[in-house]
Amino acid sequence: MSDVTVRQARIDDHEAVAAFTRETWTDRELEDWIPDAFPEWIETDGDDQRTLVATVDGQVAGICQGVLLSPEEAWVQALRVHPDVRGHGVSRRMTDRLLAWCRDRGAVVARNMVFAWNGAGLGQSRASGFDPATELRFASPEPTAEAAPSDHGPRDAEAVVDPAAAWRYWTESDAREHLRGLAADDEESWALRELTRSDLDAAAEDDGAIAVRTSDRTVAMAVRSRIDTRPAETDAGAAGSEETVAVYGATAWDDLEACAALISAIAADAAGIGADDTKVVIPETVRHVSDVAACRVEIGDEPDFVLAADLSGRDAP
Repeated sequence: MSDVTVRQARIDDHEAVAAFTRETWTDRELEDWIPDAFPEWIETDGDDQRTLVATVDGQVAGICQGVLLSPEEAWVQALRVHPDVRGHGVSRRMTDRLLAWCRDRGAVVARNMVFAWNGAGLGQSRASGFDPATELRFASPEPTAEAAPSDHGPRDAEAVVDPAAAWRYWTESDAREHLRGLAADDEESWALRELTRSDLDAAAEDDGAIAVRTSDRTVAMAVRSRIDTRPAETDAGAAGSEETVAVYGATAWDDLEACAALISAIAADAAGIGADDTKVVIPETVRHVSDVAACRVEIGDEPDFVLAADLSGRDAP
């Protein structure tokens, strides 16, 4: 096709990027978040973040971004291509360049997330060198100050801040195995990386490393990864007002009773920090999703897929 160039994004690309991303998902009645996020991305690009655009005959026609989440893990997001040039290798050109940047900075794996309903995005990711990794879903227990693990779980269940117990339970759980050890990042929205013991220790400093235990053992765990803000969604919210969302990046539990106890522990924790809502990562398995549903907790309509590109043997394009 015509001449394709990939370069670092500039602030004067904003209008062109916004023009072809505003209606990314018109069939879903969803607004793409890239037009609003783009200016901040340009300001924060640096050693651990790179935003790229592709130009075709000098016109901006694609965008993608990479972020280093740990010394070995990168996250790729915001991969968009102008409808007029899709299917002509623009996505692959951008991704190759971005993965080379990730590899040059020490990453041995790069991951991304695609909504399950986004068939075009899934195909684009596979064509760009990403392979299936895992799937997850988000749940949203309502913050409830008076909630207690023993309300609907085991009678002797209690929630404690115990990073050692939470970590040990996580490492031996089927949730960790299914999610390949991934949990929500503590800074980057929508990004996942491998959960570490130090993450639990850091969360414990803010009482966010939760273990649910009975008289004889630990039966569930959760880690509060971060607190996000978003525009208030209620009709009562004043224009420009925001609400806080407590993000629990990893959860695991024994069975339905343990799930109920953990949900109560999360609800109480979220209320305790003044959160308006929660966003809880759960594994996309029949057991885990149906356990949460049985607890009458709001869950996402569809799962999200995580894909990964192995950079350990990748030669820079």
